[in-house]
Amino acid sequence: MIRRIITIDEEQCNGCGLCANACHEGAIIIEDGKAKLLREDYCDGLGDCLPACPMDAISFEEREAVPYDEEAVKVHLERRKKEAEQAKKPAPTGCPGSKVMTIEHKTEEKKKEESFVKQKQAVVSTEVIESELRQWPVQIKLAPVNAPYFDGAKLLIAADCTAYAYGDFHRKFIKDHVTLVGCPKLDSVDYSEKLTEIIRQNNIKSVHIVRMTVPCCGGMENAVKQALKESGKMIPWQLTIISPQGEIVESL
Repeated sequence: MIRRIITIDEEQCNGCGLCANACHEGAIIIEDGKAKLLREDYCDGLGDCLPACPMDAISFEEREAVPYDEEAVKVHLERRKKEAEQAKKPAPTGCPGSKVMTIEHKTEEKKKEESFVKQKQAVVSTEVIESELRQWPVQIKLAPVNAPYFDGAKLLIAADCTAYAYGDFHRKFIKDHVTLVGCPKLDSVDYSEKLTEIIRQNNIKSVHIVRMTVPCCGGMENAVKQALKESGKMIPWQLTIISPQGEIVESL
C-alpha cells in the first residue's frame, strides 16, 4: 500500500538519539552512530520524531510500505521492557551516550601498592594544579564571533563531558589554547554556522577537536569539520577522542 512514512538522511544525522526518544513506537534505533528505521510496520507516520531532530535529517515521504501494525508495536515495546528488566538496566533511550554506567578507578591503597613496586616507596603528590583557561566565556553559544583573544589563537573546541572524563584536561588540552565548549545534544543546535564565522573572521592558527566516544558527540566533530570547510581557510586541525573511563582512545 502507498502511505506516509518517515525517511532518514544519514548524512545529515549526527546520531544524537533525540528522534529515538521521541518515537513512542520504538521504530527508530541508533546503529553505527546513525538513526535508522527499525521496521516499516512500526512507523505510524505521525512524525513525533520530526521536531525532535536538531539536524532536520528526518522527513515524510509517500511510498509503498507495509501497513502500520499496532499489535506488532505492542509486542516490540513489551519485549524491550522485559529485556531491560532482566538485564536490570534502565529501558533503552535510543542514545548510547545516555547509557548508565559506573566507572571504577583504582583505590588509593592500590595506587600506593603499585607506586611502591615501581619506586620502592609510596609517593603522595602535593602539587596544586592551576587553571590554564585563558578567556571567558567558554560556551560556544555565548562566545562572541569577534574577540581579541581569537587573534593568532590555537583553538580548542571540546565537548562538555571531556573535561570531566579526562583528569589532566587543563594541562593536556587547554594550555596555550583558546577554549570553546558545547554539547550538540543538550543544546539541540548546529554549531557549524557560528564556528564558521569565528574561523573566517579571525586569525586562527590551528583547531583541536576533543570529543567523547559516544555517538552524539559526532555532532561536535561534524560541526567543526563543516566550519573549517565553509570558512574557505586551510587551517591545520586534529581530533582527540576520549572514553568515559578517561582514556584517549584515538588521536588524529
